Amino acid sequence: MPQPRRNQVSLQDTCYYHCVSRCVRRSFLCGQDPYTGKSYEHRRGWVEKRLLTLTDIFAISVCAFAVMSNHTHVVLCVESQQADDWDTHTVLERWHTLYNGTLLTQRYCQPEEYDLMPKAERLRVELLAETYRQRLMDISWFMRALNEPIARMANREDGCTGRFWEGRFKSQALLDEQALLSCMAYVDLNPIRANIARTPESSDHTSIQLRIKAALNGLQPQPLKRFRTGEDDADEETLPCHLNDYLEVVEFTGRAQRLDKPGHIAEITPDLTTRLGISLSNWLTLTQGFEYQFGCRAGTLTSLRRCQNHHEAARIRGSGNARRLFAA
Repeated sequence: MPQPRRNQVSLQDTCYYHCVSRCVRRSFLCGQDPYTGKSYEHRRGWVEKRLLTLTDIFAISVCAFAVMSNHTHVVLCVESQQADDWDTHTVLERWHTLYNGTLLTQRYCQPEEYDLMPKAERLRVELLAETYRQRLMDISWFMRALNEPIARMANREDGCTGRFWEGRFKSQALLDEQALLSCMAYVDLNPIRANIARTPESSDHTSIQLRIKAALNGLQPQPLKRFRTGEDDADEETLPCHLNDYLEVVEFTGRAQRLDKPGHIAEITPDLTTRLGISLSNWLTLTQGFEYQFGCRAGTLTSLRRCQNHHEAARIRGSGNARRLFAA
């Protein structure tokens, strides 16, 4: 039975989440529709631009993403400390970038109007800003702000109305480093597995392409959550491994051919999987079908049990795969 979203997203368990949005019926988000022959390739740019723009507004960073023909994958990180550090004006300005707010919040942001506002009205705005603060660190609001404009634009272009996305997005909580990094590799390699691209650097509208392009200039892409770059760069604001290690893992994983998938690339042996205690065969299984190995939470058996105790759940969904795939 599906769980309520409030049980699937819990910052006490983890700040990392894998989210998937799929189109309804034969609607095409992007790519070439084989039934009509019409190309929707330009819509990939819509999704990528909107996604990266939202990272400048929400207290949510993007770890990985891939825009596919009829669905999108994103791995998100909720930056709760960042949201807590915003003052009321910052919260309102960010919210007004997306939504109109109220007449009171609009007045609050205008210096000449702010001085004329009674204390009771200011207090009301500050209370409302706390609601906006919570929304700006809420994955559901992030996905809503991403998907709704894309649906409206696509329906307008297609000359139709009605549902564009297949209900609400699917989310998976990534409870530990193993789950996070294997899910990111799974997302980054989606175009390779689908035979849309030959190499990670040629995978348009993916996070791995942005990372590789930036790495060639010794940089990391500003819209994406950063990897560690040195031994002294290990903090909560960076992803839990070095950028070079991750790129090697993605390269190696992409070279492993799978019989039921048309695409792959060519083989180096990375060090990261050994450090994480995941065998190479298990790593390939995770990164080729991560979305289907677990339920709404993914991680080692220890992480799943800890989460089960926290939520007082009756059973652990995905415990068999966790024991098999994440065993040291």
